Amino acid sequence: MSFVAAAALADVPQGGVLAVEVDGEEIALLRDGEDIYALRDECSHASIPLSEGEVEGCEIECWLHGSRFDARTGKPVNLPATEPVPTYPTQIEGDTVMVDLSPRS
Repeated sequence: MSFVAAAALADVPQGGVLAVEVDGEEIALLRDGEDIYALRDECSHASIPLSEGEVEGCEIECWLHGSRFDARTGKPVNLPATEPVPTYPTQIEGDTVMVDLSPRS
């Protein structure tokens, strides 16, 4: 795995999302408790930035049509989206969120 710095841990809001660009990729970082999840910042249904949506636990909702995605797997949990969004492994090094851009899904 090849982890790169994505953001300061303090910049990722608790129970929220932070949009970042990592090596040219638009990434949404979600924080649920001590866990940080990374997924492509684009709804698979309508190409809308997911980081503009609401976060609830490990799920993020696309504000345009209401599709929700599980940030752990990238899979949609309701319609209209049927395709998953890519997710990326994360780790914390000191005060920095690190992301491996090799897609998991």
